[in-house]
Amino acid sequence: MEDEKIIELYKERSETAIAETDRKYGAKCRSTAYNILQDREDSEECANDTYMRLWNSIPPKEPSPLAAFIYRIVRNIALDRVKAAFRKRRFAGNYTDVYDELTDCIPSADNVAKSVEDRELTEMIDSFLDTLGREKKAMFLMRYWDFRPISDIAQSLGVGESKVRVTLLRTREKLREYLEREGIDI
Repeated sequence: MEDEKIIELYKERSETAIAETDRKYGAKCRSTAYNILQDREDSEECANDTYMRLWNSIPPKEPSPLAAFIYRIVRNIALDRVKAAFRKRRFAGNYTDVYDELTDCIPSADNVAKSVEDRELTEMIDSFLDTLGREKKAMFLMRYWDFRPISDIAQSLGVGESKVRVTLLRTREKLREYLEREGIDI
């Protein structure tokens, strides 16, 4: 079903909207949540919570593109669960490894607040990603947006794990240099 029709179903408050959303986007929602949480049950709950948020936000919102809106919601829900688990000190997922890799090229929250608005930083990172080739960009997004393990990235792209590691390392170094050139204090 087309996204426009799914949005219309939400506006009409038809429960079919949730079923159609799950049919079209459910697998990717659960996969995105799983890459962050490393737990199938929690991933399923994140997908269901995503549908509830969609139900509550459409209308008044009319997201375009719908897929990006859905994936952002599920990702944020999964990250919120990680934060809650950290507070309870019971999380052992992939989340910290991925962010540890980025600490040398992304400024701390304090420095960001002093030097540039979060939105501007996001735009700078988007601009940087536009300079990357397709494979490098795919690796970067799979790792730092989807939180996918190195082995999954390598398998998806048909390359070796060492190539993924080296490419990500070099890309992080380039990102750091790019942000420093743009005046971001790392």
